[in-house]
Amino acid sequence: MQLTGQETLPVAQAQAWEALNDTEMLKAAITGCESLTPTGDHEYEALLAVAIGPVKAKFKGRLRLSELQPPSSYRIAFEGQGGAAGHGKGEAQVRLESQGPAQTLLHYTVNASVGGKIAQIGSRLVDMAAQKMAGDFFAAFNAALQQRYGVAPAPAAEAPRKSAWQRFLAWYLGWLGRIFSGKL
Repeated sequence: MQLTGQETLPVAQAQAWEALNDTEMLKAAITGCESLTPTGDHEYEALLAVAIGPVKAKFKGRLRLSELQPPSSYRIAFEGQGGAAGHGKGEAQVRLESQGPAQTLLHYTVNASVGGKIAQIGSRLVDMAAQKMAGDFFAAFNAALQQRYGVAPAPAAEAPRKSAWQRFLAWYLGWLGRIFSGKL
């Protein structure tokens, strides 16, 4: 599985780097993270409760940071065991790019593999779960950054006005859905 993306962080690059290396902040932003404990120089143990489709398990894992280039980039190697649910391992490359005095662009590339029951549920479901976990992480991480550094949330983009045809189609499809579900 490969997951690539970028996120805009509402803080300066040095602040983003500091937050990405704060275990308490990361623990709070990672959904299901029960512990994230330093075990050595740039090494950590993690305990996560994860649900991917019908498979739910606690994963005990290790993370190791390498190729540190403060405040610009690092590589994370990770592996975890979830008992009968399976196992996973991989690596991620994280790179920060300053976008001005109060904005940083975080680029990430993750390559991972899973085995056991998790692998049996299908790559599409695993990929969707990984994308959701990444989205949840960045939403929580951005909220924590805003709280820690007193940054105002970015204004939401105004949704474009729907045409009369789009409104009618939405109403019609909703009406059909209620008819066939018996919720009229």
